[in-house]
Amino acid sequence: MTTFSNDKAIYLQMADRLCDEILAGLYGDDDRIPSVREYAVLLQVNTNTAVKAYDALARDGIIYNRRGLGYFVSAGARDTIMQARRREFMEQTLPDVFRRMRLLGIGIDEVVKRWE
Repeated sequence: MTTFSNDKAIYLQMADRLCDEILAGLYGDDDRIPSVREYAVLLQVNTNTAVKAYDALARDGIIYNRRGLGYFVSAGARDTIMQARRREFMEQTLPDVFRRMRLLGIGIDEVVKRWE
């Protein structure tokens, strides 16, 4: 059973999961992805929630619909996702990490040592 967090709408978490699957190489350019119904059943959510997730991804150019055939991964979707995630990391996640490091007295050298 899939568990969702309370800090983000379920349809956005579903969209993120599909993006994760694209990044991981589960789906490549022009590959068919599960239908809205299949994905809703897989994640045990309402079909309307899955529709919202797919609509959001289509709006962002990550997937596209071929009438009567289903949804497919847009060409270059992996790069689009990667750029958006990197930008989000640099603009949102990293500043929070730096703030916490300052509060806890953790220097960049300590982080680099841990990284290696």
